[in-house]
Amino acid sequence: MSDTDGLRVEEVTPANVTAACRLSVRPDQQAFVAPVAWSLAEAYASPGVAWPRLICRGDDVVGFIMGSFDPGNEISFFRCGIWRLNVGARAQRSGVGRYAVRALLDEARRRGGTRATVLWVPAPGGPGPFYERLGFVQTGEQFQGETVGAIALDAA
Repeated sequence: MSDTDGLRVEEVTPANVTAACRLSVRPDQQAFVAPVAWSLAEAYASPGVAWPRLICRGDDVVGFIMGSFDPGNEISFFRCGIWRLNVGARAQRSGVGRYAVRALLDEARRRGGTRATVLWVPAPGGPGPFYERLGFVQTGEQFQGETVGAIALDAA
């Protein structure tokens, strides 16, 4: 997937993993998302479920998204959705996050998904409004203090 802004999705490889691990969000956002290195460790431990991808512009890693595709999970909101989204501090407000989410939703559709979810910390400065602008709707569920949002993939 690519677009006119030169954004593209790439798999994490030995050639780009260091740049991926150096990606950092703004300091005020660090309480809302784990560092990329932690996410990659989770992906390594869940190879059949995790979908970690980098968002690149030119030679630069500007974002990271990790999806979960586990259709048999007993918890419905863990069957298909966003586990992590990190947008580099300098790349924010330039469409990187929106592009990353759309890439994940495209992958979910490709896999036959009809609904995707995301969890967020409901706090001032948190990512909830961002996800809601993209069409995610609060389900009324909470998980470990986080709000569950969902989007129908035919509407996204």
